[in-house]
Amino acid sequence: MKVLCFGMGQAGGNVLDALIQYEKRTNADFLIDAVAYNTASADLRGLEHVPESNRILFGADEVSGHGVGADNELAAELAERDSRQLLRGTDGTPTSQADAFMIFAGLGGGTGSGAAPVLAKHLKRIYNQPVYGVGILPAADEGGLYSRNAARSLKTFVDVTDHVFAFDNGAWSQSGEDVAQAHDSMNETLVRRLGILLASGEVSDSGTVAESVVDSSEIINTLRGGGISTIGYAASELPTDADDSSGFSIKGLLGKKSSSVDELDSINRITTQTRKAVLGRLTLPCDVDSAARGLVIVSGPPEWLNRKAIERSRTWVEEQTQSMEVRGGDYPVPASNHIGVLVLLGDVARSDRIKEIQSTAIDAQRNGESTHEATEQVVDERLDTLF
Repeated sequence: MKVLCFGMGQAGGNVLDALIQYEKRTNADFLIDAVAYNTASADLRGLEHVPESNRILFGADEVSGHGVGADNELAAELAERDSRQLLRGTDGTPTSQADAFMIFAGLGGGTGSGAAPVLAKHLKRIYNQPVYGVGILPAADEGGLYSRNAARSLKTFVDVTDHVFAFDNGAWSQSGEDVAQAHDSMNETLVRRLGILLASGEVSDSGTVAESVVDSSEIINTLRGGGISTIGYAASELPTDADDSSGFSIKGLLGKKSSSVDELDSINRITTQTRKAVLGRLTLPCDVDSAARGLVIVSGPPEWLNRKAIERSRTWVEEQTQSMEVRGGDYPVPASNHIGVLVLLGDVARSDRIKEIQSTAIDAQRNGESTHEATEQVVDERLDTLF
């Protein structure tokens, strides 16, 4: 799936930077182009992989490149005022080659949460391709103001985009971890999952083609109708010929060729990793049976991609989601030494984490952290209608 990606604000820019690095590292080819926006010039300078020509500072007349702090209303105002400047990020880019646009933004701060929905609105006004958001939710310890911003901006983001991929920092942060290292680790988790999803329909350098191709239409259909999605992923390292310390090949002792794959082993690995992907940590914790649609992608060496196991996995996800709209396919990666299973759950309707953010936002209002009555009313209305 070919995408034109935009990173809005510090968190959004950093995730976009990590996605570019992931694409280079894995020799994938899903990015048409990448553009970063910010109201803080220092954050743009801190990016390593977004081309300098694709780093756009806006709102400079108002905030002089110093950012908006956590004021997402100001960020939205500046983005609307400078909307033509934002849209110039697509100049010179072959937008017709993109299957979709994708906007990354942290929803707890100022620039990302305020300006990302504005950019999405204007992209949808001009282009026919779907516009997806990737919204990063703040952890609980980031404070009531960030939760209030997230509660308001998530609802707005969902309303103006075709779908929002949600990533919950709170579900992935670890106590005692250095803040910078924690963000790098969480960014890597997110871009690995998105990278596998976007690259899954590509033909490998060796020319290997999937038996059941997951192309852009499969992803778009899974995300149709709007809402919020979550992604699960699990992987298992594959055995080598030297399976024990004695130097003897276990496969050889069993009378099998070293290149052969045991069908039962393949089935067990794939179905087990599918269960781990769904029942383990999702990008957004949610009630799995509230998902309207699903997509199962099994990656690994072609000889390990057992069609029977992929179909069993797809059927199991159907049972867990109680949805008849679960697609499945394989993504051959000849050089890989892992079997990986990615599960995309689209349009989830229940998430305790979202409710927690809503509750924290309401408490912040009651404790006086929200200072504008009009703002408080908008927050209340949006919290009531998110799900």
